[in-house]
Amino acid sequence: MAVELRKGQKVNLEKNTPLTGEILINLNWSKGSGSNAVDLDLGCLYELTDGRKSCVQALGNTFGDFNNPPYIVLDGDDRTGESDTGENLRVNSSKLPEIKKILVYTFIYDGIANWRDADGVVTIKCPGTQDVIIRMDEFSTSQRMCAIAMLENVRNHTFSVEKIVSFFNDHPSMDKFFGWGLHWKPGRK
Repeated sequence: MAVELRKGQKVNLEKNTPLTGEILINLNWSKGSGSNAVDLDLGCLYELTDGRKSCVQALGNTFGDFNNPPYIVLDGDDRTGESDTGENLRVNSSKLPEIKKILVYTFIYDGIANWRDADGVVTIKCPGTQDVIIRMDEFSTSQRMCAIAMLENVRNHTFSVEKIVSFFNDHPSMDKFFGWGLHWKPGRK
């Protein structure tokens, strides 16, 4: 059983007890071929309750850590587009009281900015709750960055999940829109 969000819709990862284990945030997309091939990278901005802020992404090799701050880790970087499982962020939900919010995003690392053909889907899985599905069903023709969903701490008991699907030219413009206040510099992977 799953719930599919519409833009601006928000749901809680409801449980009768506090979240435990891991929250899996999966991005899967149609890789395309030849000149239509696209390499999407999954990442997130995070803010901890102690005020620390940064990002987790393959670009710049900031893969995060599951057991230590930020309690979010990127499993790897699917550069070839051949992985059936896409790319995954794992969030240590037992550390929920230390995580204030997470902005999940993807960007086109390689290929033409063709979001329609990429047909991206984010699925958020948490034990004991319904899967939350967020389809990238809005499209931008030239912007290479997409803010997908915001997860926010709700009374240290659960996360709310809101579908955003908004497009930006780059990391700094997305950061500015959401008021994260990070200082960006070019990165490689």
